[in-house]
Amino acid sequence: MRVRLGRNFGWLWSAYAVSTYGTWIAFGAFPLIAVRVLHSSAFAVSLLAAVGLAVAAIVAFPLGPWVEHRAKRPVLVAMDLVRFVAMASVPVAYALGLLSYGQLLVVSVVSGTASIAFAAASGAYLKYLVRGDHLLVANGRFEGTNWVATAAGPPLGGALIGLLGPVVTVLADALSYLLSALAVLRVRGGDVASPRDRAARLRGTDLLDGWRFIFRDRVLRGLFLNSILVGGLIMATAPLLSVLLLGQYHFPAWQYGLAFGIPALGGFVGARLSARLVTRHGRHQVMIVSGWLRSLFPLGLAFVHPGTTGLITVIVVEGLLITCMGIFNPIYATERLQRTPMDHTAQILSTWSAVGKLLQAALMVIWGVLATLTSPLAAITMSGVLLLATPLLLPKRMRWSATEPVSAR
Repeated sequence: MRVRLGRNFGWLWSAYAVSTYGTWIAFGAFPLIAVRVLHSSAFAVSLLAAVGLAVAAIVAFPLGPWVEHRAKRPVLVAMDLVRFVAMASVPVAYALGLLSYGQLLVVSVVSGTASIAFAAASGAYLKYLVRGDHLLVANGRFEGTNWVATAAGPPLGGALIGLLGPVVTVLADALSYLLSALAVLRVRGGDVASPRDRAARLRGTDLLDGWRFIFRDRVLRGLFLNSILVGGLIMATAPLLSVLLLGQYHFPAWQYGLAFGIPALGGFVGARLSARLVTRHGRHQVMIVSGWLRSLFPLGLAFVHPGTTGLITVIVVEGLLITCMGIFNPIYATERLQRTPMDHTAQILSTWSAVGKLLQAALMVIWGVLATLTSPLAAITMSGVLLLATPLLLPKRMRWSATEPVSAR
């Protein structure tokens, strides 16, 4: 879909791209630093991931109303600068010999909170910059960028870690946020902010506005429940799959990298196909089919075993799953934006993201216990079985959007 979305969208897209690449280059850097530099235990490493997600999500709840009533471009720049300072503090402390586990925990919370606020402001700003009938194309470009970064970032980060150590990837991530802020500053034109009486203060009930709007709309409610459960169940098995492949099956590190790098390219392909499929078959039909398929394929991980065929099984299953996610995610993101009032977009997106991260943290802990009581493969299989029920939450019907092609109706 060769649609020109304008120079302002291009700068916003560039900001997203550079920060996303930075994030994936530094993927796994904190656990590696915790183990190799600080000599932390396995429990401490798990706690670093879970607590960082959970605390960031809780802190992000009051940020929703705060972001909503402020111009979005300054918020984007501020959150990028906060993430830059937080991440840059790690290599500085390392160079001074002052790096500690507590600092990693604080940086994880601060950067995670700022990322939630950035995503909320970015979604609201995207809706302002891009016409409604072009949102699907815009979301497809964001989705494709994310999956290419997912495929390319970790191998590049691994090479940098091998040459210069794990701290250098954190520095690269910090610099990516600085470049992202510079890109956002190049956006010209107006901005969007929900009106609010300056004398009014944030009330406790304001924190629930995101929930109210999500559950008031039948379609939003179904998409919300489906997305957080699917994301939570898939993320809950990510650490277990690492233990299974690297620990029990003794896959070499390069094979483990291939198992997750190659399938990510399927996300790019799916994102490129998403708008075309919607034009031909209609938004609702494509979303339902891809939503069912992305919940079916993870069960294939129950058949993973040692050796080359086991590696191929992981690559094929993950590739099919991520391709379906690449098709589904832009459609779902577009539907969410178009059903969200402009003056509540940031708050709804921050609530959505915060709840999703809280659930992910909780399910990681629960699935870790399940794997301890049974086995990693059994816990992964249990997640795959539960995922089969999640498409039932998808909306059975949706009113035709004015932006959907007539041919698809």
